[in-house]
Amino acid sequence: MQHTLKSSVTFKGVGLHGGKPATMVLKPAAAGHGIWFKRTDIELGNALIPAIYDVVERTPLCTRLVNDAGVTVSTVEHIMAALAGCGIHNALVEIDGPEVPIMDGSAVEFVRGIMAKGVRRQASPVLAYEVLKPVTVEREGARASITPADGLEIEFHIDFEDDAIGSQTKTLDMRNGSFARELCDSRTFCRRTDVEAMRESGLALGGTLENAVVVQGDEVLTPGGFRHEDEAVRHKMLDALGDLYLAGGPILGHFVGEKSGHSMTNTLLRKLFETPGAVRPVLCTPEQAARLPGQGLVRSEIPQVA
Repeated sequence: MQHTLKSSVTFKGVGLHGGKPATMVLKPAAAGHGIWFKRTDIELGNALIPAIYDVVERTPLCTRLVNDAGVTVSTVEHIMAALAGCGIHNALVEIDGPEVPIMDGSAVEFVRGIMAKGVRRQASPVLAYEVLKPVTVEREGARASITPADGLEIEFHIDFEDDAIGSQTKTLDMRNGSFARELCDSRTFCRRTDVEAMRESGLALGGTLENAVVVQGDEVLTPGGFRHEDEAVRHKMLDALGDLYLAGGPILGHFVGEKSGHSMTNTLLRKLFETPGAVRPVLCTPEQAARLPGQGLVRSEIPQVA
């Protein structure tokens, strides 16, 4: 069955790229509502933005949604991953600015906040999207694909010239709360040269060594280093879960990302839904629902991080 939050939960922080303070409130919503963002600082016109793949504005560094009135909300991937990973199907996300707060660079604070309030079961079956045919997109040495599977599986491969990251591969079945246990505390990461380039372009203004893992060659500049030896690939999987949840519901399929990012995952979703016979909506049986992310999540399993 569908789920929403038992009560509202508030998060405060700064936007990673804009560097501006942001307050975000997750509110319960009725069955069938889906996930919507609302810009509370917009007084005139349409301030509601649906969390759906076909309103994504292509950007290389984050996922940005834009409605018909041109109102945007950026860096939604971590909160979308948390909602997916906690099995939240219906919520209104109110935010007082154009960017979701980055928190510690992962989704763990979102997951902890959601589960502290609790999840409420609703009297409607979950609408999921079952992949029926393989779909692949490729660009400049990067590749993303999705193939049929009876649940959601995420596989990712990365390869960086910096020895602190290098080549990493991980595959994870997303059922039984595995997102919270394995991925949610993995932080965004970047190379020091990338930070300098982004700031010259007016981006990453809210980035610090406390909300991103910064590397240079074989050195990790962030105090304390990585939380996991393979934290980088785990974070890419976290991003992929959030971006895939923009399908409008859980996906039943095996996703593979190879050196890919936000824009390519969105391109894959668009191709999936544009390809005749490649995907179909299904009302989940209890057996299918048991294989979805968030099912079986136990609050005590959420990682305790500093």
